[in-house]
Amino acid sequence: MLWNKTNMKPIILYGAAIGAVLCVPGVAAAQSPNLVEAGAQDDDTIVVTANRTQRRLSDVGESVSIIGEKAIIERQPTEVLDLLRTVPGLTFNSNGGIGTSTSVSIRGANSDQTVVLIDGVKLNDPASPGGGFNFGSLLTGNIARVEVVRGSQSVLYGSQAIGGVINLLTREPTEDLAAFARAEYGERDTAQLVGNVSQRFGPVAVSAGGNYLRTDGISAFSRARGGIEPDGFESWGANGKVDVYLTDTISLDLRGFYADGETEVDGFPAPDFALADTDEISERTDFVGYGGLNASLMDGRFRNRIGFAYTNIDRQNIDRSGNSDVETFDANGENRRFEYQGVFEAADHAELVFGAETETSEFRSSSYGGPAATAEVGIDSIYGQVNLTPLAGLSLTGGVRYDHHETFGGNTVFAVSGAYTPNAGSTTIRGSFGEGFKAPALYQLYSEYGNEALQPEQSDSWDVGVTQRLVGGLAEVGVTYFRRDAENQIAFVSCFQNSDPICTDRPNGTYGNIARTNADGVEVGLALRPAAGFDLSANYSFIDTQDEATGNVLARQPKHKVSLLADYRLPSGIAFGGTVVQVGDSFDNASNSRALDGYVTVDLRASVPVAKGVELYGRAENLFDAEYETVFRYGAAPQTFLGGVRLVI
Repeated sequence: MLWNKTNMKPIILYGAAIGAVLCVPGVAAAQSPNLVEAGAQDDDTIVVTANRTQRRLSDVGESVSIIGEKAIIERQPTEVLDLLRTVPGLTFNSNGGIGTSTSVSIRGANSDQTVVLIDGVKLNDPASPGGGFNFGSLLTGNIARVEVVRGSQSVLYGSQAIGGVINLLTREPTEDLAAFARAEYGERDTAQLVGNVSQRFGPVAVSAGGNYLRTDGISAFSRARGGIEPDGFESWGANGKVDVYLTDTISLDLRGFYADGETEVDGFPAPDFALADTDEISERTDFVGYGGLNASLMDGRFRNRIGFAYTNIDRQNIDRSGNSDVETFDANGENRRFEYQGVFEAADHAELVFGAETETSEFRSSSYGGPAATAEVGIDSIYGQVNLTPLAGLSLTGGVRYDHHETFGGNTVFAVSGAYTPNAGSTTIRGSFGEGFKAPALYQLYSEYGNEALQPEQSDSWDVGVTQRLVGGLAEVGVTYFRRDAENQIAFVSCFQNSDPICTDRPNGTYGNIARTNADGVEVGLALRPAAGFDLSANYSFIDTQDEATGNVLARQPKHKVSLLADYRLPSGIAFGGTVVQVGDSFDNASNSRALDGYVTVDLRASVPVAKGVELYGRAENLFDAEYETVFRYGAAPQTFLGGVRLVI
């Protein structure tokens, strides 16, 4: 394994500590934890993403995890990935340090089977190989809340939502002046500035912010295999929300998000064409915009929203090793969506959610200055869902969606879910079932690796779980079982020395459909508040994936993941905490011939108040300097120390 032998003892001790916590008799948890700010929520916590309208968590049948603003501040994350890696059922793969290509998978689904939203607007890149989203350069910045819904959400979110949905919410406009700022500095000349202000001015409420980060970085080529050249990263971004109240019942909703980053990357230079340190950079610009009109009718019982959403992600790679710069890759993905959504409270116990969307996606892609592949496709959709509370403690939902894809024609998906508590929330039983649909990405169809014979991916997924509160709500345990069966899952096919007919005229590879795949597993967790100010949560995920044609485990899908979070704040305001994440072994390729060793990382953090609303803070990331790879030959950040100051008013 790639761990440093001198670090094995503390790593084993931390792993044993996690195991001891999880072996408490009767411990189980699915959407862990549900204690307020212990990594979870109480019954009155409002969740938006699961049903595309505000509902209490106790009324939601889907598996949901929420990371709130307080928890985000306490954990001191730089990247969104720092938050997602502790969510049950989520795993990630990265081609090096911050800024490099990084994918996130939910319950063993392909990373491009996840819909990623920023303030409710789709972030997925139509020009990426699978139409998914690259998390590598996405910073926490002014993100104040994360909602993750696991399991198929195609009824409400359409194509791609086979694995689930990740919704990242920036700071909201406030009535009174509110400000958030932080500045930090650490190893490898890493510096970051973040700021956001919000206030209401008469009928206009505004929240606006920006962030900047630069670092010398690490070698994307694993240090354990000889990588020594640091690959730096620099990024700046902005976020904004404006609410304009035209009347008491009509308002304008404007949102924007922008990020501009440059990452030094490693490549495959001649004559060996093997991964090595190179002088190449990757530039990326993300822009997301939304404009909508909201109208609340019938004394608020009928809420309407009509809007336009726009996403554009532009990427370019440049090789600077020669006498002049050479463009090695260029791509642009654009998504335009007009949408209407209505929410109608038909009765005290019945709510209808319905809508229509028309979406157009475009992509452009070229390599080494060659001719660009371009394509455009449209998809029109209608959907409807009913949310019922027929009895006290019982909530039910059922929905259907029809998509008409310009290339693949019509498709209908169905979903149901329910939540039941017989004892006012002490015990909650949840379950959901959903069908999924994902059309092949434009890149998979029309790029130099494209295959126009590809068929859409389809899936059925379901889960069932129970949570139990104990000790007057100071502890919560639970368990969820899930399963997903998929047909025609799309995967890259290497054509090196491959005589398969699919490789005809495709020497560099292409894309093909895998007949059937499946994934099932268990998400287990525990949340405790043993003393005032002390929050402890632990999660264990078991994810068993399989290509049914070969019997092999799906590539880069570890079976086991454990995370432990502990935070303690003294009455004086001094706080300290830690995060431990243990990920099991996996395989880097579909043939299961190349193994990736599991790993353990330990992070510690502390903060000290120095004035009202002002704190000094610091953290140690990867405290025991674990060396590991989530993608073959690509490394991860070593032991890192950072510190800073933050302001919250």
